Amino acid sequence: MACPGGLADLTGADPAGSESLAIDGKAARGSRHGTSPAAHLLAAMTGDGRAVTQLRVPDKTNEITCFAALLEPFDLTGVTITADALHTQRGHVRFLVEEKKAHYLFVVKANQPELHRRLRSLPWKDVTSHRYDRETGHGRRETRVTRALTVTDLGLDFPHAAQAVRILRHRTNLTTGKVSRETVYAVTDLTSHQASPQRLGRLARSQWTIENRLHFVRDTTFREDASKIRTGHAPENMATLRNLAINTIRTAGHQNVAAGLRHASYEPFTRPLDLLGIA
Repeated sequence: MACPGGLADLTGADPAGSESLAIDGKAARGSRHGTSPAAHLLAAMTGDGRAVTQLRVPDKTNEITCFAALLEPFDLTGVTITADALHTQRGHVRFLVEEKKAHYLFVVKANQPELHRRLRSLPWKDVTSHRYDRETGHGRRETRVTRALTVTDLGLDFPHAAQAVRILRHRTNLTTGKVSRETVYAVTDLTSHQASPQRLGRLARSQWTIENRLHFVRDTTFREDASKIRTGHAPENMATLRNLAINTIRTAGHQNVAAGLRHASYEPFTRPLDLLGIA
């Protein structure tokens, strides 16, 4: 059976030169067997929707322990790494900035209570640097206000922190009319000269790319959670092959992966080989 780490690195996209790289994990629920937990896979995807790599998180541990191993093989110079609050860890930041020469934009939530408190208490009402974004889709209308504040002289105790970010989201369900509001805080080493509120808002949204364009597609189009593949490295290897299919179909110009699969299936002996560049 193929080495899962090598297969993922071999078939994934090269992140060098990308603006951003999102990190997120997902459980392959159907791989649960007896007392053995479902395979939990930590993946990386560029902001433009290309799967880079993934690895299986060992049982009885969590994603934090696998963060550096996932990214170690790649040239990340100048790439901004985004991740959810679980990965807002000092060790991760030092690894990215000091070893990989990368940047970071990490969400801060209650798992970092003191840092979260400090961010909430910053003088946000005095901030004049902000960005408004409005969009409608997926049955809702959303307005986002992104504010950024330089914190290098404000004593924020977090490695390499240059700016704090506050994103206020207003969402209106177009069917029910229900309005919701959410405030998200983040921290980054990008200075105000490197990243305006507009860019910071775009980078924050790129974190959603991996959920919407990788994990959601594997669940809905490939029915990954329904798969009963459980033996050895098979769950992560099959997930890697699904990533390869997604990358290949998008590279061929298909915006909708399901439509791309249907197109290839109409001539099953030629079109899949053409997509892979195999004569």
